Amino acid sequence: MNFFKRAWLNVWAKKGRSVLLILVSSAILMFVLAGLLIRSAAVKATETAKNDAGATITLSANRQSAFKKMRSQSSSSTSKTSRPKLTLTPVKLSDAQKIAKLSNIKSYNVTSSTTANAKSYDTVSTSTGMGGNSGGPGGMKSSSSSGDTQIDGVTATSLTTDFTSKQSKITKGRGIQASDKGTNHVVIEKELASQNNLTVGDTMTIKETTGSKSTLKVKIVGIYKASSTSSASAGPMSTDPSNTIYASYTLANTIKGSKYAKTADSVTFNVNNPAKVSATKKAGNQIISSKYSLSTDDATYQSVKTSMNSVASFANKIVWLVAIAGTIILALIVILMIRERRFEIGVLLSLGEARWKIVAQFFTEMLMVIVIALAIAGVGGKFVGNQLGSQLVSQSATTTQTTSSSTGQPGGRPGGSGNSGTRGGAGGPGQSTTATAAKKAELDISVSAVDLAELGGFGLAITFLSIMIASGGILRLEPKKVLIS
Repeated sequence: MNFFKRAWLNVWAKKGRSVLLILVSSAILMFVLAGLLIRSAAVKATETAKNDAGATITLSANRQSAFKKMRSQSSSSTSKTSRPKLTLTPVKLSDAQKIAKLSNIKSYNVTSSTTANAKSYDTVSTSTGMGGNSGGPGGMKSSSSSGDTQIDGVTATSLTTDFTSKQSKITKGRGIQASDKGTNHVVIEKELASQNNLTVGDTMTIKETTGSKSTLKVKIVGIYKASSTSSASAGPMSTDPSNTIYASYTLANTIKGSKYAKTADSVTFNVNNPAKVSATKKAGNQIISSKYSLSTDDATYQSVKTSMNSVASFANKIVWLVAIAGTIILALIVILMIRERRFEIGVLLSLGEARWKIVAQFFTEMLMVIVIALAIAGVGGKFVGNQLGSQLVSQSATTTQTTSSSTGQPGGRPGGSGNSGTRGGAGGPGQSTTATAAKKAELDISVSAVDLAELGGFGLAITFLSIMIASGGILRLEPKKVLIS
């Protein structure tokens, strides 16, 4: 009788023992599969983050260089009455276009911001708890010296942080597009439109705050709704967020003055692959002069990457710990099983059966058990993986956010070049914020043929090692002594 047939008869005859081995093997393989699935999902989530999370490089004036120049002028100045002023160099669009030609740049958004005064409409006033009803302490009009309407000039609203993060969304008409370059098209906030009975297609008049202070008619092509948290984030002397108007950067430059033509406060470049941000920045630094600086923002990608690396590392530990523990547990069970079958082994050896065939019989028996256990683990492994994965991601995200909070992220907006009302610069529209970077990653856990094949490999390895450990005594058994005892 060959050892394959003996293995089948033994498994069928000892149903209770076989069921026990199936349950133990299923539990071991289920946790091994859960670890494999979590690790695979974490790798996929990291790869997805390269496209979804995004990363940006912002070209703006070099503030350090400007401060150095100001200090130099201050030390060489003989006049005690005149003090040098900090002068930030506007970004030339011709320089920005050179960076835009780099291989990893997907798109870019030009930012040029300024302020203007309302002429044909009333701005939205913000009431505070400091007595007064128009924005500043004591009822002072907010930002009256620099303009009561904020003009955010961009290439397209769809490329700005407020719209990509869903903090603002278009409710009527459309947003600013690249085709609006050179036009007087604007997008206004819903509250401002409601207060002045304005809608898409209407015109409104604004007044410049510097120079000849001439008026300018603009046409409304869209209405957007800002998030409810925008007002809370504005400072006590800031104009209400509802008074922010989006337009093409060319219109903002026109309001600021002719010397700002073909310039920007900052230009934000979207990078195809966040993992290559550093290399792209290095290539960009070789193009620009020392008057400019490049700053990177891949916080979202790094947050997801850190979180997923932590999850993948823990999943690897699960796989190896369960595999090692499973090997030991199965080896102990097989050792006990073999000790109960010493007489059977002695009879087979006395009949001239080769020792390797006896070991092969035990391996075949365990292989039959493992095949059934693989099927059970394949069904239950996804459920276990989902439960473990959710807990791991939640814990990892909390740890990442706590670390970010403790280390601190620089806030604020470096001022851009332009008049006193400009709020552009490296932190202008289009640059992602710390809040955006803290978004939670999710694991897409699914069982594939590759995962099952890998699980099968682990199952065979665990079975082989456990049998070899347990079968060490078989090679030393003497048939005569076994039968006599």
